[in-house]
Amino acid sequence: MTGAGSTLAAPLYARWAAEYRQSGGGKVIYRATGSSEGLKQVIAHEVDFAGSDAPLTEDELNHHGLQQFPTAIGGVVPVVNLPGIKAGQVILTGEVLGDIFLGKIQYWDDPAIVRLNPQIKMPDTPIAVVRRQDGSGTTLIWTHYLSQVSPEWKSRVGEGTSVHWPLGIGGKGNEGVATYVGYLPGAIGYVAWDFTKQNHLTYVAMTNFAGAVVQPGPSSFNAAVASANWTNSLAPALTNQPDHNAWPVIGATYVLLHVAPDGSGHADATLKFFDWAFAHGAAAIQTLDYVSLPQAVVARIRAQWTQWSEAARSDQMHKAVAAK
Repeated sequence: MTGAGSTLAAPLYARWAAEYRQSGGGKVIYRATGSSEGLKQVIAHEVDFAGSDAPLTEDELNHHGLQQFPTAIGGVVPVVNLPGIKAGQVILTGEVLGDIFLGKIQYWDDPAIVRLNPQIKMPDTPIAVVRRQDGSGTTLIWTHYLSQVSPEWKSRVGEGTSVHWPLGIGGKGNEGVATYVGYLPGAIGYVAWDFTKQNHLTYVAMTNFAGAVVQPGPSSFNAAVASANWTNSLAPALTNQPDHNAWPVIGATYVLLHVAPDGSGHADATLKFFDWAFAHGAAAIQTLDYVSLPQAVVARIRAQWTQWSEAARSDQMHKAVAAK
């Protein structure tokens, strides 16, 4: 079984795949290509499933003959290269981040940054913006957030897996962004939280929707998940939640697959793997600093799988009858 896509989900899917194999399940190979490339590959039937942090609309799903469901929650965090500054020490607001990525704030000792950080002597270093060059669900989460907090960003740039960036150096994947940030003094970029932790990157604290200063991590991610409205959708917007303790930049990661039977059994094998992951993968989620879906959401996903399978079997029967 093969999958490709989301870099945000890659460490989790790799861990789940290894544990699934050890438990007697089949072999699962997942490649971190970025969400956009994963989508292309699953549409072309080059992989059994795609990982994406950018959920498709119902029209898009129907057009491509795909189904989707969320698997876990991940945070996206700004990371910086400021010698002498510790992780979580610098505080930034969404408005300031928007102005940085628009190129309106160009130095770390800009008054807007200094006002937020009176306890730190901010350096007069130029800011080097680093962003993703590949189509990325992480970019969608990041630009969706910037569009919520910066009207100018929303009108000039907007949101998407790939946007027309006003400035910045493009890196491929979390690794590419982190590499450029590490090389360039004064750099700032955005990467997945699990990647930040594993590579000991210097992240910043943020002011959330409620005006509270929060640090990234499972506690603030969980607060955002609990505050979100899952009632009418399995793909709700999770950024900028109102809870006082919520980290403002998080998103779910999704699986996209063809469910219509093709005789290969690949869809069934994919769902069996993720069913195992929902039942036995919580430890990996915790170890890798993701957040589990609420149990009520998992129950709805499993019910959805049953509906898909029944609809696919019904469609197959109708086609068989029509062929006679």
